[in-house]
Amino acid sequence: MRSRFEEQLKNLKNELITMGGMIVQAITTANKALIEQNLELAQWTIDFDREIDLKEKEIEDLCLKILLQQQPVARDLRLISAVLKMITDLERIGDQAADISEIVIYLVDKEYIKKLEHIPQMAEFTKQMVTESIEAFVNDDLDLARKVITDDDAVDELFMVVKSELISLIHKDAANGDQALDLLMIAKYFERIGDHATNLAEWVVFSHTGTHKYFSTEE
Repeated sequence: MRSRFEEQLKNLKNELITMGGMIVQAITTANKALIEQNLELAQWTIDFDREIDLKEKEIEDLCLKILLQQQPVARDLRLISAVLKMITDLERIGDQAADISEIVIYLVDKEYIKKLEHIPQMAEFTKQMVTESIEAFVNDDLDLARKVITDDDAVDELFMVVKSELISLIHKDAANGDQALDLLMIAKYFERIGDHATNLAEWVVFSHTGTHKYFSTEE
């Protein structure tokens, strides 16, 4: 019975790895579409969000099947509960990558008012955070999970830099206002992606310790 359970958990982790890879691809493509002002890549990212939604449902169904069949307790129950929470955050990241791409479509034929620098850096940080959160979960690496939580500070700092630069451009020329707000919204979406990646890492910690900033459980 336990061997069957272990096989189901292994499959669950593999599915989570797959969804994590899909999310990293969505962030990568949204960022590339932004940098290159590429309409096709932006539209691909929007369409890809449907596949992410389907993957979330598949993993959710797998979790519920395990819960019904195995009736896990203690850490096993926390692990499955953590996965259910993590796929919600991953799905929301997919939504935000699609939201970024929708703004990119509007900006495709417009010359940027500034060189893009810090927003792509935010994208790279968030991709790393998502990847490391999934790795931390699969490899039972609490130290890596806690590193991801700390790394969110870098994303927040970059957002503040972008915000300051765009406000300055508006002050210099009010005509910059519309695009500055669009770029600020994109930066805000990346900042939110960083928050969701942090949530992923916090659920990894929960699966080990039973403690979370919103609630806790005991063995």
